[in-house]
Amino acid sequence: MVIRPCDANETRSAWQMAVEERRRPTLLVLTRQAVPTLDRDVFAPASMLRRGAYVLACDGSANDPEIVLMASGSEVALIVGAAEILRRTGVRVRLVSMPSWRLFEEQTAAYREGVLPPRVARLAVEAASPFGWERWTGERVDIVGVPRFGASAPGRKVLEEYGITVDNVARRALALVSGARANG
Repeated sequence: MVIRPCDANETRSAWQMAVEERRRPTLLVLTRQAVPTLDRDVFAPASMLRRGAYVLACDGSANDPEIVLMASGSEVALIVGAAEILRRTGVRVRLVSMPSWRLFEEQTAAYREGVLPPRVARLAVEAASPFGWERWTGERVDIVGVPRFGASAPGRKVLEEYGITVDNVARRALALVSGARANG
């Protein structure tokens, strides 16, 4: 089981899960980058990591987001930043932390649809190959990722070159929402 936590809180929950797991090996994939620790008074509890993916935050009614932004690991900070930009333009955003595809697959279909509602535009963010995310993105989708072999440069420069930035995530999400609004 692979778990890619987004912050110190999810890392603590993932470590506890790994220690308790008796059926299968567990791999925690951590980042070298400095990531913010999310305020869990504002965002959902990190213990929700046990479900594999969960609604980190949602604007408006829980049932009417215009777009779902999803990521794991350090990219969760990018979707949190992009959501702030989108909210200023009046977009209703659902943020989903998805630290373990395997654990999410093990949930009921009703739970999975509750996290990733059908017919809602979705954008996944991955600072590596986007391979695999298409399983979770659905119909009206986009994936911000690196579809080719990497590059050599300082980390921040490489991320900017590949468009793995808050501004690009917000721009791509807004394009999805605009398309969905135009098509009804």
